[in-house]
Amino acid sequence: MFFDTQAPPGTRLDAGLPVLLLRTDRNVFHHGTLGVIRSLGRAGVPVHAILEGRANPASRSRYLYRGHPWAPPAERPAALLSHLRVVGERIGGPALLVPVDDAGAIFIAEHADALAPHFVFPHQDPDVPRRVADKALLAAACERHGITCPPSRTPASAREVDEAAADLGLPLIAKWARPWRLAPGMRSTTVVPTLGAAHRLFGAARDRDPDGDAGPLILQRRIPTATGDWFFQGYFDESLGCLFGGTGRKHLAHPPQAGHTVAGEWAPNPELRRLAVRIVRLLGCRGLVDLDFRYDAGDGAYHLLDFNPRIGAQFRLFTDRAGLDLARVLHLHQSGRRVPGARPAFGRNLLVENHYLQQAAGRPLLRPRTLRPLREADEFAWYAGDDLPPFLAMGRQSVLRAVERLRTR
Repeated sequence: MFFDTQAPPGTRLDAGLPVLLLRTDRNVFHHGTLGVIRSLGRAGVPVHAILEGRANPASRSRYLYRGHPWAPPAERPAALLSHLRVVGERIGGPALLVPVDDAGAIFIAEHADALAPHFVFPHQDPDVPRRVADKALLAAACERHGITCPPSRTPASAREVDEAAADLGLPLIAKWARPWRLAPGMRSTTVVPTLGAAHRLFGAARDRDPDGDAGPLILQRRIPTATGDWFFQGYFDESLGCLFGGTGRKHLAHPPQAGHTVAGEWAPNPELRRLAVRIVRLLGCRGLVDLDFRYDAGDGAYHLLDFNPRIGAQFRLFTDRAGLDLARVLHLHQSGRRVPGARPAFGRNLLVENHYLQQAAGRPLLRPRTLRPLREADEFAWYAGDDLPPFLAMGRQSVLRAVERLRTR
């Protein structure tokens, strides 16, 4: 196995602190999981992960020390705690517990005392991750603190859906307040082009138990994307000081205009960085954060779209010139080591191959322009010359899924 033995002394990690990745959402194509495995595994850290088995391409990585059986859902906290205790005992010593989705981050914060005997992690107020991840609670917090975000409505009747469409305009953005509670295959954020589509989504929300599922449904004004989307990722210590952070430009998203980064660039934006740091401090979140913004040319302001209290799937975009990234910053800080100052690599590009090629295939008139970044990417989500099996497994599964979709049609 190859280790990054040439890393500068200030960025070398403590191999005596193993890592366990916690993901509660069944998603074998979650490239952020593979990114953490590779980043920390290359640095010589034993990386364990709770995975869906060999069906997950990340399980093929040479940098995965050990995969562990899939865990009970966070909605069954006693069962999940028991599962994590067993895994912790198998690891054989305190391990750094790293959530890669919102439900995992919420669970760790709310059950920190029970997890502490086996794991280390950034400690914070137990209710903060839920307050920022829940989109309805986040909107209320933004209003309280004067944080700019798109105007939104939470309709309670069909008439209020009509009023929201009239006030906010079409197309709308529709969001489920608690996306981690969605059924498999459902999208957390959707562009709603017509009033009829808004009513269909509202009907689906009305049929749910709003306290037990992903509701309520939030309808939000769609800010034009001509100026592009932005995001900020960073790590905050106990005093809410930002030890490492970067601003990124989102060039393509999946799904378009309403999803995660498919092609992104590390771009300097001091104004947005100051705003993001201010928001994190106002809302009191510690550890890793991933915030999404959209710039509104009409009012000249950056609007906060989402706040994720955990590592972002595209975190490897922010790999500085010394090889430091957010996963390594987390490990350095939680192992008691000093975090050196960042050496930004502005202009660095990251590309998620499977979603990028889906978009290019679906937009044939844009192929010459959209395929250009494929040759220029500094980092791929799946392909790595020193770790090919996950890329090959992802390709096979993508082809099989495409064939299955064609058959069902």
